Amino acid sequence: MSGLRRAGWVRVAPFLAFIALLALRGAVPADGSWGFDPRWLYGVQAGLAALLLAVWWREYGELAWQTMPTIGEALLAVGVGLAVFALWIQLDAPWMTIGTPDAAFVPVDADGRLQWAWVALRLTGAALVVPLVEELFWRSFLMRWVQQPLFEALRPQRVGPRAVLVSTFVFVLAHTLWLAAALAGLAYAWLYIRSGKLWLPVIAHAVTNGALGVYVVARGQWQFW
Repeated sequence: MSGLRRAGWVRVAPFLAFIALLALRGAVPADGSWGFDPRWLYGVQAGLAALLLAVWWREYGELAWQTMPTIGEALLAVGVGLAVFALWIQLDAPWMTIGTPDAAFVPVDADGRLQWAWVALRLTGAALVVPLVEELFWRSFLMRWVQQPLFEALRPQRVGPRAVLVSTFVFVLAHTLWLAAALAGLAYAWLYIRSGKLWLPVIAHAVTNGALGVYVVARGQWQFW
């Protein structure tokens, strides 16, 4: 990505910061032997990404209030988000999995009781920060950039199949549930291309992550976190 323009960097940097801290969190022992609870790193991870989004918010033209979806579009996005969630919790067979999560987040104490402050932290990051960070990177930037380097001038409706498949393939590599991630990436890309509005995949992604978080906490299925 040498020579990447500012429009690209302001979409790439929050994602890179988030991923870098995710890798650090995965390297820190979960038992606190380094002198601190590694779950705090998730707060730093989400907080830094949110700060970068706030600093550059005015440069995200696709997220201006004028581009907000209609009620019908918002309902479509919610429906797609729920459908992706339903698929995500089903498509977890061993052959549908790449590796294992290396930064699990388990908000329970030594007696197995839920720690609601940690639950709130994780849900806030997953449902509010992650959808913005990832959709700005995967769909707004990468998918359009693959289509043409001057991506900011490209209408989403002009994105071709190659760019969709390439960006979705890279999206899959960032997740352990590869089949679920592939379907999610294609669904979010479809929303963006169909509507021309980034808010739709952001809303769908937020609904997926929010519903998944509620499911994880309710069922204790921490492997999804």
